[in-house]
Amino acid sequence: MRALTLLAATAALLLSSCSDEPAPDYEAGITEEDHATGAEQHEKLLAQFGGEYKGARQDYLRAVGERVARAAGLDDQCTFTLVNSDVANAFAVPGCFIYVTRGLMGIVNSEDELASVLGHEVGHIVAQHGQRQQQRSLWSTLGVLAISLAGSEQLTRLAAGAAQFFGLRYSREQEYESDELGIRYLQKAGYDPYAAADMLAALGRQQSFVAASGGEDEARSMPEWASSHPLTDKRIDRTRGLAEATGIADDAVPEKEAPYLAAVDGLLYGDDPQQGFVMGRRFAHPVMRIGFEAPQGFTLTNSPQAIMISGPDGVRGEFGGGGMGSGGIEAYARRLVEQALGDTASEVGTAEQTMVNGLPAIILPVRIQAEQGIVPIAIVAYDAGRAQAYHFIIAAPEGDSQAGAIRQLFASFRLLHGEGREQLT
Repeated sequence: MRALTLLAATAALLLSSCSDEPAPDYEAGITEEDHATGAEQHEKLLAQFGGEYKGARQDYLRAVGERVARAAGLDDQCTFTLVNSDVANAFAVPGCFIYVTRGLMGIVNSEDELASVLGHEVGHIVAQHGQRQQQRSLWSTLGVLAISLAGSEQLTRLAAGAAQFFGLRYSREQEYESDELGIRYLQKAGYDPYAAADMLAALGRQQSFVAASGGEDEARSMPEWASSHPLTDKRIDRTRGLAEATGIADDAVPEKEAPYLAAVDGLLYGDDPQQGFVMGRRFAHPVMRIGFEAPQGFTLTNSPQAIMISGPDGVRGEFGGGGMGSGGIEAYARRLVEQALGDTASEVGTAEQTMVNGLPAIILPVRIQAEQGIVPIAIVAYDAGRAQAYHFIIAAPEGDSQAGAIRQLFASFRLLHGEGREQLT
């Protein structure tokens, strides 16, 4: 959690009908326009989402990626970046800029499985799924609020970046097509084509493990790549069938496990201490010495940019912070509204001053005019002293079904003393 952004609701897209037709033989190539688009967003994405995880592991990822890209006919046209985030994810943006988080690297078991992830993302690029998906639903990961808003340049920029990072929700047909293209590239690059099914199965085991050890709240939020690239038994079986169709026997190509494990040895696992720690429904930042606890049924996701919050009945939001600036805590809250909403039609209610666990705080209700109607947002900002402020931005459907839980969330924020992290365990 670093700078402040607005992150509204995550919405599921309706899956389109899938086709059993084989993926066409696309003419691979990156247009100058797409490369310029990706290059323009690259540094912004790195700055917004934790930066590049530099070193030998980045070099290893790049080498594997370039091998896969060559198999796809994209020699020296792609950029592969390891991102410093524990969220298990991989994503691609037009121009063949492909990103893998260290969180996903921690789930992968072999170089072949890593190549399968990269091949899948290259498949999205070659088939131009990103361009089509962006045109059809740029706001796909931001839900009803962002889908409806118009007139806010900042929201557009933030939504575009967030959608890229957390994964466009591709249609089932697009996922299947990228699975098929990815296996083609695996085979051509000399990797085990069965690694794609193995990777999907590994993600499924991770989900089951989280469900068994962390409970339903944590299971719903892990791993992120599986959320944007849905896992089903049918998809895994289909992927294995595609591998069998290559004519290569299972285990005929030994997966490169030892080189991979050597390459990722020492990789940071879990939350980066500079971003704080999420422990179930609790968040603590021992450096900033702050923490809060979400109510039952809510989930927290620690991204480099902010703590993402989701709850029952469509409650979505974020926790962030920044310098107080001039004018005190109310001015800080009002600047959040201006920065986040821009020219979007909205009505700012009366600010309520209060104290939360000894900290001066301000509650600022906002009602946004959206195509589907009014969307209420609550902004709560806290004066943490030393010119530092923190805030929640929460969007919820019309109605009071979660009002009590949201108030409980707001009331849980506090400064930590001593070790900090242990106070919320």
